[in-house]
Amino acid sequence: MSLYTKINGINKDVSRIFLGTGFLPNLEDYDAWLTGILDTGVNAIDTARIYPDSEKTIGKWLDKTGVRDKVVLLSKCGHPDGATKRVNHEAMMSDLQKSLEELRVDYIDIYILHRDDPTTEVAEIVETFNEMKERGSIGVFGGSNWTYKRIQEANEYAYKKNLAPFSVSSPGFSLADQLGDVWDDTCVTLTGQRGQQDRKWYQNSQMPVIAYSSLAHGMFSGKMKSTDMDHANDFLDMFALRGYAFPENFERLRRCELLAKEKQATVSQIALAWIFRQSMNMFAVVSTSSTDRMKKNIEALEIPLSDQECEFLNLERNIEK
Repeated sequence: MSLYTKINGINKDVSRIFLGTGFLPNLEDYDAWLTGILDTGVNAIDTARIYPDSEKTIGKWLDKTGVRDKVVLLSKCGHPDGATKRVNHEAMMSDLQKSLEELRVDYIDIYILHRDDPTTEVAEIVETFNEMKERGSIGVFGGSNWTYKRIQEANEYAYKKNLAPFSVSSPGFSLADQLGDVWDDTCVTLTGQRGQQDRKWYQNSQMPVIAYSSLAHGMFSGKMKSTDMDHANDFLDMFALRGYAFPENFERLRRCELLAKEKQATVSQIALAWIFRQSMNMFAVVSTSSTDRMKKNIEALEIPLSDQECEFLNLERNIEK
């Protein structure tokens, strides 16, 4: 699979891997880091209004280096503020203006709602996004943590009113089944049995899926082994522990280790290769402070996995490698 593809509505190639910036690494030189990632070929960056210092750091780098036209920016709006829901016209427009200022740009390629609020009519949401688009402030838009049924509802309204529809979606997805609540009960994952209908819809629609937590929030990053289950808290943060640190996923990790050894690859490469072997239109958000590790992530696009190996990794086939 090629590193680059097209997303309708974006007039430049988009890398299948997005650099995740939800938690900035502890570095002295962020400009060098971002330039190094871009030099690997990864030209897509995932950020959000709520990510501490992320937009500001990216904005300084873009302003200093003049590489805006080479970069695909994804940012997010509408994250709740405590108990206050913010999926509405006023909050979305306010977040957009702040993001444009922090990023030091006049448009954002991909703009998505960080959460959904089912009590907000899709009409208000779709019309707000279209207002942003008509101003030239955003390219394509969509939702993170939106169910496919709400996306369908929004797009039915858009088509009826001859407006631009949702074009992308960013749910949680990885080889690990999300068996616990990682963030809160408003998050949407495509993993496991509960995500079966969602995956079928994305397979049929081929809407781009920009998967966050693609390495299970670090569980498949290679920093821990399948034998570390009893002291997983030495390796994983509270979010990964809540969502992924279950025996089934340690078994998936063990199988990743077996295939990695056989294919002379890393665990993270096998986990990412599994994602890109799905029949959905997959993109993966990956966080790393290392350009060398990002190069390894890119190599995952070329690692062949058979249907049998994919089933083996996902506990659907019990033949040992």
